[in-house]
Amino acid sequence: MYGCAIAIEDLFLESDFPDDIFRSVLTSNRRVERIIANKRIAAVTLTGSTKAGQAVAQTAGTYLKKCVLELGGSDPYIILDDADLDMAVEACVKGRLLNTGQSCIGAKRFIATEKIYDEFEQRFVAEMKAVTMGDPLNEFNQLGPIARGNIREDLLSQVNKSISMGAHLLCGGEINYDVEGFYYPATVLSNVQSGMPAYNQELFGPVASLIKVKGEQEAIHIANDTSYGLGAAIFTADVEKGKYIAEHELDAGCCFVNDFVKSDPRLPFGGIKDSGYGRELSIYGLHEFVNIKTVYIK
Repeated sequence: MYGCAIAIEDLFLESDFPDDIFRSVLTSNRRVERIIANKRIAAVTLTGSTKAGQAVAQTAGTYLKKCVLELGGSDPYIILDDADLDMAVEACVKGRLLNTGQSCIGAKRFIATEKIYDEFEQRFVAEMKAVTMGDPLNEFNQLGPIARGNIREDLLSQVNKSISMGAHLLCGGEINYDVEGFYYPATVLSNVQSGMPAYNQELFGPVASLIKVKGEQEAIHIANDTSYGLGAAIFTADVEKGKYIAEHELDAGCCFVNDFVKSDPRLPFGGIKDSGYGRELSIYGLHEFVNIKTVYIK
């Protein structure tokens, strides 16, 4: 899981930067507190689970170190009556399968108004069924393996528990243990309701939760009915309405209109509630790791 960090360090070492400008330290959880406590450490940032974020925040607070936490998410995507379904379905599938569904800003809950729900469900399920799964180094495959076996088993458990509580399995949901690698198929659940893991928890894999609502206000209520607040998206032909809902009514660190959520180095990125605090990227991300000094001269 540390290959990317080593690769980034190699790039710095191959450049003209000083040798100690970037370091990858492979360590255990029990040594993290000693690292954060070290006087040479001025600030801490974490991308990880909410549980890990709580632990890091507690340790950083003990030693009065600034920290930025980018944690889990259960991003809601709202599809309104007037949405362009071709665009919405394409964006929703991409948003759910980004990085094999293992993304904090991956689309998790799809909330569609009853007027267009049936057509959206039909199109969405058809696209998810058509996804090719296999070696991600093969450009024709759209879905690779889950990072670890225990993550895959946790995902399967969440899906099965949701089904036992009344969710309907529309596709996927079964593991082929004869295939080498921790693969999990593109899966769609409908009739997802509060109290189910597919509604309340983060599903860290290619599982989509479909929710039918009567109208716009119920959609917004359900979108916000979560402990997370990382990203959100809304699909509507009325861009001004979408902008208003994104700006004023959705509880999330970033809201997209007519597209799936993604990061951009020019824009601040981060969440609220159990998705963490502080911002990465852009000038706002830089400000998180500097101290503002006031100098007064008479």
